[in-house]
Amino acid sequence: MVGFKATDVPPTATVKFLGAGTAACIADLITFPLDTAKVRLQVQGESQGLARTAANAQYRGVLGTILTMVRTEGPRSLYNGLVAGLQRQMSFASVRIGLYDSVKQFYTKGSEHAGIGSRLLAGSTTGALAVAVAQPTDVVKVRFQAQARAGGGRRYQSTVEAYKTIAREEGIRGLWKGTSPNVARNAIVNCAELVTYDLIKDTLLKANLMTDDLPCHFTSAFGAGFCTTVIASPVDVVKTRYMNSALGQYHSAGHCALTMLRKEGPRAFYKGFMPSFLRLGSWNVVMFVTYEQLKRALMAAYESREAPF
Repeated sequence: MVGFKATDVPPTATVKFLGAGTAACIADLITFPLDTAKVRLQVQGESQGLARTAANAQYRGVLGTILTMVRTEGPRSLYNGLVAGLQRQMSFASVRIGLYDSVKQFYTKGSEHAGIGSRLLAGSTTGALAVAVAQPTDVVKVRFQAQARAGGGRRYQSTVEAYKTIAREEGIRGLWKGTSPNVARNAIVNCAELVTYDLIKDTLLKANLMTDDLPCHFTSAFGAGFCTTVIASPVDVVKTRYMNSALGQYHSAGHCALTMLRKEGPRAFYKGFMPSFLRLGSWNVVMFVTYEQLKRALMAAYESREAPF
């Protein structure tokens, strides 16, 4: 057994809730530069035609984007929006990941044998619910990541100022901009991520290919990251573009998607795919491995406190 061993008592809903938020914050701290590179690649070319975008691309590839940002804006630019990102994960991941098992049990009426339908329904529910809680933090995070430090044209100077400025200039609705594509994205992401992780892990354990420890969690998380990127990338690009857009640039998320298709072609929906995969793959590995270990550590601490002798 690698890492903490499973406890006799299953983790409580509170342990899962706190563990998921904490694990997601740790994963964000490690993978945030990849997420920033993904956002820069996704918004690139939104005001240009397809031909000009190909000819004058400022960012080329994951490593090229990161190096360009470090050279022109400094290393700290890779962590633009980190505060909002951590606020987002603490509220967002706690709901969508931490409540997944509880909601799944609700749909299966407490049965230990959850079908694919119950898992998908639970993933969609917690994913959509999480957006309702954390949407403003996501808007601010994307705006920060998309803005360049160079040239003095920064839209916001601090996280608090960003919340205030968006609310003042765009109204409260501005903080909830992109809710529709974000609900769609996170219902898809949550289903692909949690259900795939769940299924891969269950299959490995039932086939006795692995035991319930770190290698199993790593393999399941990596598979979940790849599947999620393939399925969710188009919705993620539209969400990022729409959230980052100026007031009135797009009438709706659907208009944003049609504009992208008309001006940049179908490949625009997979812009930033490699950083998305690198980020989601690594994020899933760090998050799920940390989450599994945190649940076990918290329950072990709880059991030792309840029975000190």
